[in-house]
Amino acid sequence: MPDVRYKRNLPHIHPEGYPLFVTIRLADSLPLEILAELKAQREHELNSKQGLSAYDIEKKHFGRFDKWLDRCEYGPQWLASDEIANLVMERILAMDQVRYTLYAFCIMPNHGHLLFDSLETSHGQHKGRSAKYPVTETLRLLKGSTARACNLKLHRNGAFWRHESYDHYVRDDEELERVIKYILHNPVKASLVKEWTEWKFTYINPELGSW
Repeated sequence: MPDVRYKRNLPHIHPEGYPLFVTIRLADSLPLEILAELKAQREHELNSKQGLSAYDIEKKHFGRFDKWLDRCEYGPQWLASDEIANLVMERILAMDQVRYTLYAFCIMPNHGHLLFDSLETSHGQHKGRSAKYPVTETLRLLKGSTARACNLKLHRNGAFWRHESYDHYVRDDEELERVIKYILHNPVKASLVKEWTEWKFTYINPELGSW
């Protein structure tokens, strides 16, 4: 089973046939000093190992990264607007069964989580700028179209999303269940609601049953 691997500021591994857990965030939603601190922690742990696998270290890094986003202490919170969040939600749902099979998502005030299984492969015949990396192309299409629509509603120009996303692949059913619970309960963890079902911008694929 081929892997699609590439690196920019963050590591990305997209093995075909595995669901992908993706976090997208608004531009300038974390201060540079916090990003530098998180990067330094991650690199220190990768170099020293500390008895953990690289995969476990990346998950730890993600947990710290997401905890900072949940605080909403810095940058814009455009997704706190129902109108803006709806635009993003509608586009995520519209791409289901076109670019991916959607399992779950949650839209938070300054970021969003998605869990999906890509329907595109590195052997496909699509032509986008990132066609060699199908998941990257999917996220480019999603972020590009929502950025245009949201900026129009907000009467603004400039970057809407942070250009790069954070992602990792889900290795087995046990982890899949953990990730779904993480996504659904993110608004509860951030003290936005008491029950995940109260958050309007959380979704779980009906075929996955009740949660």
